[in-house]
Order: sequence, then C-alpha cells, then structure tokens
Amino acid sequence: MPPTDAKNTGERRLLEFGCGVLAVGLLAGVAGAATTLLLHYVEHLTYHYHLGTLLTGVGAAGHIRRATGPMIGGALAGLGWWLLRRRGPVPSLTATISAHRPLARIPMAVDAVLQVLVVGSGASLGREGAPRQLAAVFGDTATRRWTLTEWDREILLASAAGAGLGAVYSVPIGGALFTVTILLRSWHPRVVGTALVTSSLAVAVAAPVTHLEHPLVWPSAGVSYRFVLLALAVAPLAVGIGMAFNRLMAAARPRTPSASWLLIPGIAAAGLLTGICSIWYPELPGNGRSILAVAVDSSLTLSAAAVILLLKPALTALFLRAGAVGGLITPALATGAAAGSVVALALNEFAGAGLNVPAAALTCAAGVLAITQRAPLFAGVFVWELARPPEWLLIVFAIAAFAAHALWKRVAAKAV
Repeated sequence: MPPTDAKNTGERRLLEFGCGVLAVGLLAGVAGAATTLLLHYVEHLTYHYHLGTLLTGVGAAGHIRRATGPMIGGALAGLGWWLLRRRGPVPSLTATISAHRPLARIPMAVDAVLQVLVVGSGASLGREGAPRQLAAVFGDTATRRWTLTEWDREILLASAAGAGLGAVYSVPIGGALFTVTILLRSWHPRVVGTALVTSSLAVAVAAPVTHLEHPLVWPSAGVSYRFVLLALAVAPLAVGIGMAFNRLMAAARPRTPSASWLLIPGIAAAGLLTGICSIWYPELPGNGRSILAVAVDSSLTLSAAAVILLLKPALTALFLRAGAVGGLITPALATGAAAGSVVALALNEFAGAGLNVPAAALTCAAGVLAITQRAPLFAGVFVWELARPPEWLLIVFAIAAFAAHALWKRVAAKAV
C-alpha cells in the first residue's frame, strides 16, 4: 500500500474510532435509561405501587402479592428463556468480546429484557447485566460497518458494557473502571480514555431517567478517622464471605444454560420462595439495593441482618440453579453489607464498641466485591460512588478492598 493510502486509512480509522466513542457513549446511556424505565415499570406492576423504591412497594404490598408476584414474573421469564434457548445458546458477552466474535445481537437483546423482567419482579439477581448487554448490542449495531481494527472494536464494545453499568447506577468512574480492570484488564491510555468518555456520556444521557440519584443515601452521622484501622480488621471477614459467595454461585450455576421447559416451573418456584420470605423480610426481593439501603440507614436489627446474610446468597444461588440469568455485583454487595452489619451490630450490642454501622456495612461490602470481581480498585470506587459518603471514606473502602484482595491471593496461593 502506498504511503499516502496508508496515511489516509489510518486517519479514517482514527476518525471512525473517535465517532465510535461518542456513539457508544450516547447509545449506552440510551440502553441504561431503557432498562431503568422497564425495570421500574415491572416493579410497579408486580407490587402495585406508584411512588418510592422497591422496598417501599414490597412493604406496602399484601402477603399474597408478595408471594405470587415474583412467581409469576419468574414463570414468564422462564418461558421467554425456554423459547429463546431452543434456538441456540446465548453466548457470554465477555467471552464474545475477548474472542473478537460477532455479537449475537438479537438473542443478547432479548436475554437482557428477560433479565430485567425477572429482577423487576423480585428475583434475587443483579440488574447490571442487562444494560451491559444492551449497550454492547447498540454499540455494535452502530459501528459494525466501520473499518475498525479488532482491538479498537474490542475497546468500544467493552467500554459500552462498562458505560451501561455506569448509566444505571450513575457511577461514571465505576463504569469506566469496570471496563478497565475487569473486562479488558488494561491501563492503555486508549482504553482508559475511551472508558472514561463513554461512561461519562452514558451517565449524562441517562440522567433524565435516573435523575443522577445515587442508590444509597448516606446518613449525616459522623465517622471517626480511626475507622481506617477497622478496614484492615474487616478484610479477613470479607475474604471468608467473598470466597463462600463465589463457591456457592459456582456450584449453583449450570455448566450449560438449561434449554428445557423446566425453566418455567424452576424459576417460578425460586420466585415463590423469595416471595414467601419477603413476607417477613421485604428487603430480599430484587438485586440487593433494598438491603444496602437498610444497612446504610441503620434500620437493620442484628437478627434481621443475620437472616438476610444467609438468605440473600441462598436465594441468588437458587435462581441461578433454576436457569435464570442476572448480575452478581449487587447480590455480592448486599451479602457483604449484611455481614458488616452483623459484626458492627453485635460489637455495639455486646461490647459497646460504638461502631458506625453504615460505614462498617459498606466497608465489608467493598471487601467482598473485591473478592467476587477480583478487582479491588473497582470495588472501592464503586461502593463509594453508590453512596457518596465523605470523600476520605474512599480511602477506607479502598484499604478494605485491597487488603481483602491481597489476603485472598495469599489464601488461594496456599490452597494450590
């Protein structure tokens, strides 16, 4: 190829990549807004409420609706997955991007909608998988005819997935770090810049729907700086909880997603059990935001926190075993927050420690997420962005996340 043609081709690819960054960021925001609107619609329809959070809706619903709502939603989602998987398996988004394979756009989009349906109706699964898939599908559709290199396309699609996560939770840095530290595991300037721009754009585009509201509201209670030392003490607990969570989810998840009609009664049964449990513990339905909210506003009792610590991961594993698909970020966070609440409440009650329960809950949640996602920087920043507590607590969350991750690596190395 003559030098002039090569130069023109390089300039064209650079221009197309720049346009791709903008397009992916905007479309990821659309995907985040669409999944958020659909999720809220399903929640309101399931629990028959109009204002407030899912916890408000579950708390105001009657016992029959609490029990049958997740069951009906689970049966409908199971029917959808059965019909979808009969045509062939839905490939993993992460594996597809890393292998530079074409995205199965329609199956992934339908799968994303079914994830929103099952989570919105009360399934104990994360909501973050759906916007990631839908954002990647939108981004791939917009750029598929462009002359991008495989590396550039991988960056754009991974950034779209991270931006989708950032959009639904209004966490631009967390969304970018998800791309950099989990999907691509690269600190190349091209990766970092693309991830930051797309995630920021997505959060801005989704703002009319999300209103840039953070899922958690930090209380005004003060926290002592000596809590930094407790972050190190929390690390062993976070490692234990995180490893147990990982093993439980790995044992529950089928090696190959089920395509049997048994998906319908299986997911419905998981929904029914979740609904029955919600009669006594309305925090259980949904992705885990309700548990995080009550942990942060200090409305959890010691006994309730202990029960939720056991039930939340068990119900999540039950949905996975039944064949449902969903994220695990918020269920892991909720489990970690429940564990931190148990320890803080117990020390306060029996030892008069005077610990700040919200800070203890989120510190442990950051440590657990560092184990389950194997990304301590993402864990610390993501938890801080969710609640926006005082800035210096970001250091506390990061210490807990990095300490837990380092301890986990030592334990894993000895196990081998």
